[in-house]
Amino acid sequence: MPKQVDYASRRRRIAEAVCLLADEQGPEGVSMRDVAARAEVSLGAVQRCFRTKEEMLLFAVEHVGERVMERVRARLGASPAQSAATALGHAAEEVALLREDHRTEARIWLVFVARACVSAPLAAPLRRSYAALEGLLVRLVTEAAESGPGDGSAMPPHVVREARTLLALTDGLTSHVLVGHLTTEQAEDVLHAHLTGLWERLGVTTAS
Repeated sequence: MPKQVDYASRRRRIAEAVCLLADEQGPEGVSMRDVAARAEVSLGAVQRCFRTKEEMLLFAVEHVGERVMERVRARLGASPAQSAATALGHAAEEVALLREDHRTEARIWLVFVARACVSAPLAAPLRRSYAALEGLLVRLVTEAAESGPGDGSAMPPHVVREARTLLALTDGLTSHVLVGHLTTEQAEDVLHAHLTGLWERLGVTTAS
């Protein structure tokens, strides 16, 4: 009986290899042959999953975005009883990729962002990833606002603008930490200060 090939698993394995190579030498230096060697599969196996290098890079970009989103959801799911404000804070921490164990993933993300500035095809999956993260933050900001006292003491927030501001801040902090302008602790302090201001605008506390 012919061996069944799990192509979804193989594509993810190849995407991981692409990410590691892109981290080392940039997307332009990634070849299908090198990817095959890093993924420990044959060149033919790579070519059966992806017809071209660009198709392979596009999938890798989507893979990184999905991995970030999955980690955010896992963090939120780990504490279902947390307040809406706390959930938003946890999501922001995960998106910012500030921890040491996220450093490789942060570098890979920014490598692809830099390449996407001159590559419309690569920019498309990045826009989708940002849109998905923005949508999640909009939902969490809305839930946090609705958990407030509701006595009219706080100005109704523009939830989309607040979500976009938070997403842009987390994205920028990633870069500042990677180039050494800020330490992880300094970046976390900036993020927490912004969240404190957001709680005040929403009229809620993290214990709500």
